[in-house]
Amino acid sequence: MLGGGPAGAWAALTAARAGAEVVLADKGHCGTSGAAAASNNSVWYVPQPEDYPRHHAERYDSGGQLSEREWVDAVLAQAAAQLHLFAELGYPFPRTQSGALNYASLRGPDAQRLLRQLLRRAGVTILDHSPATGLLRDGAAVVGAQGWTREGAHWQAWAPATVIATGGCAFLSGALGTNVCTGDGQLAAAEAGALFSGMEFSNQYGLSAAFSSVTKGLPFHWASYYRADGREIEVEGEEPFVAVARVLQEEAVYACFDRADADIERWLRSAQANAFLPYDRMGIDPFSQRFPVGLRLEGTVRGTGGILLRDRSGATQVPGLYAAGDAASREPIVGGRSGGGSPNGAWAIATGTWAGKGAWEHAQRVGRVRHADTDPCSLRVADPADALAVIRRELWPLGKNVFREEAGLLASLQALDDAWAQPVQAVAGQVAAGRQARAMLLMGRMAYRSALARRESRALHQRMDHPASQGHPYRQHVRGLDTLSVSAAAMRLAEPAP
Repeated sequence: MLGGGPAGAWAALTAARAGAEVVLADKGHCGTSGAAAASNNSVWYVPQPEDYPRHHAERYDSGGQLSEREWVDAVLAQAAAQLHLFAELGYPFPRTQSGALNYASLRGPDAQRLLRQLLRRAGVTILDHSPATGLLRDGAAVVGAQGWTREGAHWQAWAPATVIATGGCAFLSGALGTNVCTGDGQLAAAEAGALFSGMEFSNQYGLSAAFSSVTKGLPFHWASYYRADGREIEVEGEEPFVAVARVLQEEAVYACFDRADADIERWLRSAQANAFLPYDRMGIDPFSQRFPVGLRLEGTVRGTGGILLRDRSGATQVPGLYAAGDAASREPIVGGRSGGGSPNGAWAIATGTWAGKGAWEHAQRVGRVRHADTDPCSLRVADPADALAVIRRELWPLGKNVFREEAGLLASLQALDDAWAQPVQAVAGQVAAGRQARAMLLMGRMAYRSALARRESRALHQRMDHPASQGHPYRQHVRGLDTLSVSAAAMRLAEPAP
């Protein structure tokens, strides 16, 4: 298991409880690193199956009609089952005013701490501060992974099945909890030949106070936005961050949570305590005073793109390779919009469970690994400083990544391709940093190559030179390394239930 966030932990726990011998390698410290551990998490919890159609329908059109009812139903059912199991295993869910357990809310640090304890009890071997730097191969099949510890020691783990649950890629934009989310697992999957989907929908930005790294979106549901002269900014009909981004290119934008009443304020401060620490430190009451707003690129952490799942076993198109959580494309449940918050939470739990079970069943069929070759691609790295400079210049700016057009995409792609093509010698002890840089370049190239190929505007993907949606919805699959190929994938058309 690669990654120790919710998806990786549920995958490891599911496999271990089934009887598998499991090794989990985390880039940080399993239980405290990653976006989920940084704050409270909401989860898409819908206990009654008769409510599933409504939840799918609510997101269907805004997601570009790219989600699928069957996947939504399966994720909601699996997430609910695992949340109930989590309560049985000892997680103290808060209670509603009626006294019922509130399964839709997880305190990130507490949930991840308990998951780590459960992994230990189940006999999972945890490698902390041990980022994976590549996969082990036997022909076309993946048979394990390798990496480096923080102390500079090399590790290898041979296994008949490997799960990539390393999170999304936020391109080191500084959003809270995302410093480990740099696409490392996705790079390894691409080197093994995995397909990716929805990469053009990887341009989600998180709203925050300009002086804060906290991009928790819940408080902004009650926000109004203003220009410097006090005029309110209209945000109806589009993602609020897009409306804010449009004005931010010209002048400062201010926000105030002035749509929240006293009861909502008390609830928000209780449920999202760390989101308000930056305001308190600045002496600002965000419910009555306006504050400057900033946007941080959250990429595929809250965007959609990622590794394509072959089915609901968590399997990819590569034998022996499974994926879960933000590392996998969430198009099946949210289409081309952000799954930030509760859908992503349910997706992590459900796909983690599926991948753990699927990996264990595959291991049962295959048996022990008899041979493994180090993937030569794992020695290819990028210069961290040079790569980050290009990423900041080509991927962070709103004018390039939110409001897209062909000339800008081509110019940015050329810069990213040039940085990718620069020969860099891997140095022992610095492979992890070089791999991280190469991973971010690949994710950026995939995102822009897919954005260039989709000559229409749909959901998060907005082309200024193609402002309308064109024809029936379709997905785009991308694969490759030095050369990226994009292909359209037809969808089975089905209207959501009312």
